Amino acid sequence: MAKRTDAPARFARRRFLLAGAAGAATVAMPQVSRAQAISWRMQSAWPARDVLHEVAVDYARRVGVMTANRLKIDVVAAGAVVPTLQMADAVHAGILHGGHGIATLWSNKHKAFALFGAPPSFGWDSQGFLAWFYNGGGEALYQELINDILKVNLTGLLYCPMPPQPLGWFKKEIKSADDFKGMRFRTAGLAGEMFAALGVRVVSLPNSEIVPVMERDLLDATEANNPATDLQLGIPGVAGFYMLGSHHRQAEALEVIFNKARFDALPGELKMILRHAAFSASSEHSWSGQARYSKDFAEIQKRKVQIVKTGPGVLQAQLKVWDKLIADHSKDKFFAKVIASQKAWVQRTQPYLEANELGSTELAAAYRHFFG
Repeated sequence: MAKRTDAPARFARRRFLLAGAAGAATVAMPQVSRAQAISWRMQSAWPARDVLHEVAVDYARRVGVMTANRLKIDVVAAGAVVPTLQMADAVHAGILHGGHGIATLWSNKHKAFALFGAPPSFGWDSQGFLAWFYNGGGEALYQELINDILKVNLTGLLYCPMPPQPLGWFKKEIKSADDFKGMRFRTAGLAGEMFAALGVRVVSLPNSEIVPVMERDLLDATEANNPATDLQLGIPGVAGFYMLGSHHRQAEALEVIFNKARFDALPGELKMILRHAAFSASSEHSWSGQARYSKDFAEIQKRKVQIVKTGPGVLQAQLKVWDKLIADHSKDKFFAKVIASQKAWVQRTQPYLEANELGSTELAAAYRHFFG
């Protein structure tokens, strides 16, 4: 009989627990739905039709999806709010919540920023560069530069490893380093200093002005980023030589910066989503880039363009210039500190990669074996 009288009590307790769980669910759901969305404005360093602006838009889309639109980022194109070179100041002041570009843009604030955009060609690639940033002490150095040395209201991330940049687009073929002398060449950053040391007259121009200026014969050459951007800009129509292979930007990554006060005020999970959305976008950009860039390179091959591999003499001349540039800028202690960290990383990681991976000659032989 005792068992019979206990049963209703057990059922009552279960009904109470189930009712409590259901009540908790009905209370929690409205709290989530009433959570106020945060809206940020981010300016890109690229024109709206540029593939790298598309990368910025994709990053913002990922953040929106991953946060269920709790954090919405409106991406505007270059110059929409402030000139590109003033983006960091605008983010610092809160005029913009974020900026999307490359750390090299801020080299006028400290030359070491260039080392977080497109560092010297130490024998690594962009994947190795980002590996150093996140696993070799680079991120701590980046924050030291921003927060301790410059003391600005910024924080940021590096992401999207870029393919090696070609030597560029030229009106005449570059056969030796002497061919650079006197050439009007559109370039910037440490790469610009390297080319200047080879004798070029560095010209600073936004992407949108490259083709018009080359058409007026006021520019002899321009560095290139990727086949998609080059086609979008129309460069194959004004330069007859596409030179592939260079040491000026073998490793390069994009950067996204945020107003630090705004970033620090976010809940922890939103901060983490901003970080991991960058990692996700890096993978997508690497994979989709192979599909897109190969297609656009095939289109360039159809144009009246001579595609030429840069000769070893030019490449060796570039490396010698890098030696001098590194020595000159390493008079600044922090620049030297970053260079030492990057060199240590490459010295540590490259021996395994070289021992295990096939070189370009062996890979080319495999390609010819299967495809002729």
